[in-house]
Amino acid sequence: MTLPPLSLYIHIPWCEKKCPYCDFNSHERFDPSLERPYLEALRRDLATQVDWAAGRQIATIFIGGGTPSLFSGDAITDLIDSIRSMLTVATSAEITLESNPGSRDAQRYTQYREASINRLSIGVQSFDEGQLQKLGRIHSRSEAFDAIGLAQQAGFERINIDLMHGLPGQSPQAAISDIELAISTGVSHISWYQLTIERNTAFWNDPPTLPVEDDLQTINEKSYQTLREAGFAQYEVSAWARAEQACLHNLNYWQFGDYLAIGAGAHGKVTTQDGQGFRFNRTRAPDHYLAQFSRDTITNSENQLNPIPDDEKLGEFMMNALRLTEGFEDSLITDRLGISADSLRAHCQALMERNLLTWIDGRIAPTRLGYQHLDAVVAEFI
Repeated sequence: MTLPPLSLYIHIPWCEKKCPYCDFNSHERFDPSLERPYLEALRRDLATQVDWAAGRQIATIFIGGGTPSLFSGDAITDLIDSIRSMLTVATSAEITLESNPGSRDAQRYTQYREASINRLSIGVQSFDEGQLQKLGRIHSRSEAFDAIGLAQQAGFERINIDLMHGLPGQSPQAAISDIELAISTGVSHISWYQLTIERNTAFWNDPPTLPVEDDLQTINEKSYQTLREAGFAQYEVSAWARAEQACLHNLNYWQFGDYLAIGAGAHGKVTTQDGQGFRFNRTRAPDHYLAQFSRDTITNSENQLNPIPDDEKLGEFMMNALRLTEGFEDSLITDRLGISADSLRAHCQALMERNLLTWIDGRIAPTRLGYQHLDAVVAEFI
């Protein structure tokens, strides 16, 4: 069994304001005095995980949040330098940083580029002023355009825009307008998410009125056509990219790769030489995380590894890999799970007979119909 590619995820847990739809591990009111202590905690956290990276290169790094762009350019530079001193980072590694379009953050883009960040993900969410207010965003339409322009001026060639649709009271025309505006900026990647109401959010406690199913279907159909005509290809449920611009870090997630993880609330997955997969996570509260990794003695005992049960591996693999429009090579099942793809033929045959799945020339993929009923397809393997 071949060890999968190895990535690194870093979580920066603070935001200026908690959005009403957000169920991520994000906390309001970032105190700049915590920047340096948090960096030191990240270093100590990573030091407990370096053994898992022995003999392996880091293929991708993703700094997510929260709002990582609240951290200064110097802090991000020091963070990347620390990582390179502790791990073997591939020369061609994709290094992504998430940012919000506030002007203060945008002015740092040049510093981030100089820190070797080579991919920027900007949380626009909408270009509609009314929707930005409903979503609790702190930026305006003009600030979103300014941020994208400043990122391009800073030398970022790989820029993602996060956009949401199915927003409160949103018409299909308004949703498509957002897509058209995103395309007009010249970015190379668009993440196009449908708003869902999650537990432990303000929207869960006071739900807004969302578009009806017919309108959502219209939005999906028209956005699909608009993006394809503009030269974007859908490669995952919510991800669209121009040629050679897919997010390599997320592809590693979806293909059941490994990833170290540092920071408050971070989750990781590692595979040992004998093929056993493990998961681990960090405490969510930033103050608890800082306390844990500020002690004089930090050991590998911080890592409570949880084995991935054999009877859950296949379902989890399929849940992720079938999100990809082109599916996956059937040999990946052996590489990641240590089982023969032929052992799945009965499951796959039933789905193929219902026109939900294809298995052609060694590649398993959902059909267009299967993509629309992905939960039902995945359920066959759980």
